[in-house]
Amino acid sequence: MNPLRQWHRFVKTANPALLDEILSDEAAFHSPVVWTPQQGRSLTKTYLTAAAHIFKKGGFEYSKEIVNGNMACLEFNTRIDHITINGVDIITWNDEGKITEFKVMVRPIKAINILWEKMAAMLNKS
Repeated sequence: MNPLRQWHRFVKTANPALLDEILSDEAAFHSPVVWTPQQGRSLTKTYLTAAAHIFKKGGFEYSKEIVNGNMACLEFNTRIDHITINGVDIITWNDEGKITEFKVMVRPIKAINILWEKMAAMLNKS
């Protein structure tokens, strides 16, 4: 089972309840600004929900999607505070269709800096 259809629904709605259906209990989130992976469904859900709220305001959209077996690479574009952000989500899932790893890579450096600032503010609120 491929969780991407449900993932795209989450991206459109930013409804965190949708993540409960597709995140593995052992999910790991790899942030572009934090070296250590954030382990577990709860932390992964927190980071993905915060990012969805931040990115949604900037017209977030995926421009490319490559799927191979139980992994996908999705290229995205958005804007935050007049800074264009280009990045890639690398998503891996298990045989049950649950996401086990979510890795985000972002460019350019200005984008990483503004993303770090906005994510820190959003996560400190929760």
